[in-house]
Amino acid sequence: MLTPTQKQVEIRDTESLSLLVVAPAGCGKTEALALRVQGLLRRGVIQHPRKVLVVTFSNRARDNIKERLGAYLTPTEMSNGVTVVNFHGLSARLFRAHANVIGQDPETMLPEGDWVGDELRRLELDWGERARIEKMLREAKQQALGDSAVEAALRDGALALELQRRREGRLTYDDLPRVAELILANETVANLYRAHFGAVVVDEYQDLTPQQLRLVKRIGQGRTTYAGDLAQGIYGFAGALPSAVDAEIRTECRTVVELNESHRSSPAVLDAVNSLIGLTGGAHLASANAESWPSGGLVGSVAHDSAAAEADYVVRLSKAILSRAPMQRIGILARSTTRRRFVDDAFAASDIEAHRWDDGVLDTDTARIVRSMLANFDLVRYWNATDKDSFLRDMANFDSVIDGRDNLGKALGWCADLLQDGIEPLDIRSRIRVGDSSTLITVPGAHLLTGHVGKGQQFDWVIIVGMEDGSIPNFNARTVEEIAEEARVLSVMMSRARHGVVLNYAQKVPTLNGFIRPQHRSRFFEQIRSANLQEGSSVISWFETVNWAEVVNR
Repeated sequence: MLTPTQKQVEIRDTESLSLLVVAPAGCGKTEALALRVQGLLRRGVIQHPRKVLVVTFSNRARDNIKERLGAYLTPTEMSNGVTVVNFHGLSARLFRAHANVIGQDPETMLPEGDWVGDELRRLELDWGERARIEKMLREAKQQALGDSAVEAALRDGALALELQRRREGRLTYDDLPRVAELILANETVANLYRAHFGAVVVDEYQDLTPQQLRLVKRIGQGRTTYAGDLAQGIYGFAGALPSAVDAEIRTECRTVVELNESHRSSPAVLDAVNSLIGLTGGAHLASANAESWPSGGLVGSVAHDSAAAEADYVVRLSKAILSRAPMQRIGILARSTTRRRFVDDAFAASDIEAHRWDDGVLDTDTARIVRSMLANFDLVRYWNATDKDSFLRDMANFDSVIDGRDNLGKALGWCADLLQDGIEPLDIRSRIRVGDSSTLITVPGAHLLTGHVGKGQQFDWVIIVGMEDGSIPNFNARTVEEIAEEARVLSVMMSRARHGVVLNYAQKVPTLNGFIRPQHRSRFFEQIRSANLQEGSSVISWFETVNWAEVVNR
């Protein structure tokens, strides 16, 4: 167990049940929340049979905070005093227990996978149409609407899919928070949960949609601890409104504690993250132990003539780092997989193993089934199949699987996406890795991922590719808030790094149809240049002169 900092102790001992914890990356937020729950229970603020409800966004975050709580609470305190769920899990519990109050069958099929995505793939719609339908469904269902009102808000393919959902008697992941909000509108049910949960803790509050914030308030208005960082709010595409949610929470929480000492990143990395505060709205970060970082860390940029030259440089730089520090981890990030594809190809042609985070990391049983299916895959029959998802399930003997059906369904969806992109079955097979979500978090070497996937992760080095206008910020970002979110994506990518960040941009980047388009480096360099940015050859000089023994031991 770590010795808590003064700020973490303050969070633990704050008497007000309404608390905002501003916690940028690497500042000990999870420890602070575990201490907060410990304080609420051991001071007797929350006494059995009442509990503290801790809500996260993902299974990984849920499991992470459970692990930290286990270091601060006894098993009895955990069992009697705390409930840890993600939003979908909370919504599912509400539905199973109280669906009758909104006239629905509690035995309705709950989501086991991306049913909407599977159905859209089956219809063989192009990416643009699929995205349009998914957005229409999501936006309609992020309101407190009953089924009939949802149907009235939809049209065309989205309406057809919603009608099919109702015929099949199922809920999707977008439906779960919608029905939960409708259920909590019932005062009897809401009062039951208010009585059961004496306090609520919400992790990563900046990722809340207005709907999720309404759910939290129905249970824990005036008794909620919100923790997160506005600068990490990067899920606007999923309906999150970081700035609006932050403003509303600050009207509720009169007590605010800011964690501003980073235990993760070098001073140079923190300077780069701080340079974007005017756009991201984040808090200013300082190094908890600045003098311990070899040469203060690095933030550099390198210009390349082409995306191919950039990719070659990234491979050579990664090889140089790993030759000196083979047990360290290098995160190679881009705003999108499309812009990262040149680096992916360069690593595939190199002698360096790279871990591609958007590939399938499957449990042993699922990997065995999918590899067997792809070994002698009949691609002609697949393309001629009327229902390609059903074809994949038949090839994998899906109906015979009892345990792990959810994992297998997701793996088959991943295969379908790659087949749609023209990837050969044997190439897909070669990209399957055996393990679980924790495998990628700890393995040394080069890691290929996107900014959104990297949120919450940590690398010794971060190499960012595609630092051009149109890539970051994305060409679709036009409004002030959209540009701010793009700056937050970049901030999240840079803040993954411990020792250093190298920003790369190319002057010529081919489009997907092969057209070469001149590029301009990202407008965000205007801010980053204030952070003692090392440019061009000075980046190599830094790597050549730094004390690698100190780097490895830091």
